[in-house]
Amino acid sequence: MGENGKDKRARAKGQSHRLQIQHEVAGGPLGIFGEEAKRHDLSLRAVMERIAEALKLQRPELEFRHRWEISKKEIHDRLAAIDSQLGKILFVENAEIRPDGGVIEVMDRFDQFRVTLVSESKHQGNDVEKIRAGIKQGKNKDQDLMTAGNAIERVHKNIQELRNLMLDEAHFPYVIFLQGSNFATSTFFVETPDERKVRIAHDAGNLNRIDRVTASSFGMEINQNYCRNIVVELDGKPQMLQAASLYFQSEPWTAEDMADALWNVAMTSLDVLSESLPIKED
Repeated sequence: MGENGKDKRARAKGQSHRLQIQHEVAGGPLGIFGEEAKRHDLSLRAVMERIAEALKLQRPELEFRHRWEISKKEIHDRLAAIDSQLGKILFVENAEIRPDGGVIEVMDRFDQFRVTLVSESKHQGNDVEKIRAGIKQGKNKDQDLMTAGNAIERVHKNIQELRNLMLDEAHFPYVIFLQGSNFATSTFFVETPDERKVRIAHDAGNLNRIDRVTASSFGMEINQNYCRNIVVELDGKPQMLQAASLYFQSEPWTAEDMADALWNVAMTSLDVLSESLPIKED
């Protein structure tokens, strides 16, 4: 049965979109996000989808896949393959983790998918928006600022699960974008509708929650690519550490900024994995 007009138009549109991306990738991988990121408020999920597409176009000799969840059973099976003591206890057979941006993987020379990029985006603290709108907070609705909660600490669970999955890897491509007034990295002022200026202090214990997350990057500098494992020496013996790449700021992350950080981490992953990947044919 032949294509109808609607199907032909959809296929042509898809081919045109793919050719456009291919052209822009040829001029620089991040070019595919430039103007689009400025025109649209792309979600992390959408940015990751474009990253996956760009990887396939730039490295056509490699096989990539993008999935949205990893089962706890898969993680435990990987642990058990490393050492029989590990991965023994699993109470909920269908338990899984679902990072916001999903997981991008590449097939190696041994027909095994290897994690290339994982991402999440978390928001905590609406003080800036509330102050600008003139909305008071707190139990009695008489406060400019709301004491920060501890919900963000849940982010550690997925990080640890990925560490379990990648225990035998030399890289850890986990990127988390954290935004909101609870993640301010410098002190600033926000103006209310009646022209008062409210101070958002980046070092206030009741507001800032950055220190609740940096345990996952061993207290290292924030907003850095830590995809390549860090080796430290303990009692003369090397110890490999897997640190999450944590990106903090008060204002929302743009698609362009997320794409830049994610692409750099993906490139680091492929560099670390290069000896295990299929060789590109000339």
